[in-house]
Amino acid sequence: MAYKIGDACISCGACADECPVSCISAGDDKYMINEDECIECGACNSVCPVEAPQLD
Repeated sequence: MAYKIGDACISCGACADECPVSCISAGDDKYMINEDECIECGACNSVCPVEAPQLD
């Protein structure tokens, strides 16, 4: 069960900067998490100002 970024994403990039395995990248309208590389550490969720990353 990997993290997934929801529609609340404001594309600030805080999650990508914090990810220890660099599995987050900018998408067309929000950031995306590569679910195959996500280690479910929760670092992205803890820095997100709108709590967009959630466990899938």
